Amino acid sequence: MAEAPQSLQAVIEQLNAADKKHLSLKDKRARTVARLVLVQALYQMELAGTGVESVIREFSDFRFDGDIEGETLGAADEAFFAEGLRSVVKEQTEIDGLISEHLASNWRLERVDTTVRAILRAGTWELKFRTDIGKEVVINEYVEITKAFFGDHEAPFVNGALDAIAKVVRT
Repeated sequence: MAEAPQSLQAVIEQLNAADKKHLSLKDKRARTVARLVLVQALYQMELAGTGVESVIREFSDFRFDGDIEGETLGAADEAFFAEGLRSVVKEQTEIDGLISEHLASNWRLERVDTTVRAILRAGTWELKFRTDIGKEVVINEYVEITKAFFGDHEAPFVNGALDAIAKVVRT
C-alpha cells in the first residue's frame, strides 16, 4: 500500500535540510518553490495549451508568494522558474527524446501520467541544460516532488529515469 503523499510544505523543509552548496537557506527554499511551480506550470500548459509567456506572467502576477494546494510556500526564484519554463518549451523535442529513450520498451511518453511527465521534463531540463547544479540535487529534488504528489508509488520510476538520463547527459 502506498504512503499518503507528503504535503508540499514538508517536501520543501526536507529538501532544504539537505546540504546544497552555494545557496543561502532563503535561496534554496526559493529554488525548491520554483521547481514545484515549474512542474505545476508545465502541467497547466499541457492541459490548457497556454503559451509560455502568458503562463510566466500569470505565475508572476498571481501565484508567487501565493498558495499551492492550500499551502503558502513563500517566495520562488522567479528567474529560475522563467528560464526553466522557456527552456523546456524551446528544447521539448530533445528533452522528450531523452525521456523516451529511458522508458521501458513498451511505454510511450504519452502514456506517462501528465504530472509525472511534467516532473521528468523539468528534471531532464536541469540535468541537460543546468550543469552548474549537481545531478544528485536535481534528481533528489524531483524525486521528492514526485513523492509530494504520489507518495512513494511513482518515485522509483522518476528516480530511475532521471538517473539514466543523467548518465547520458552528464558524462
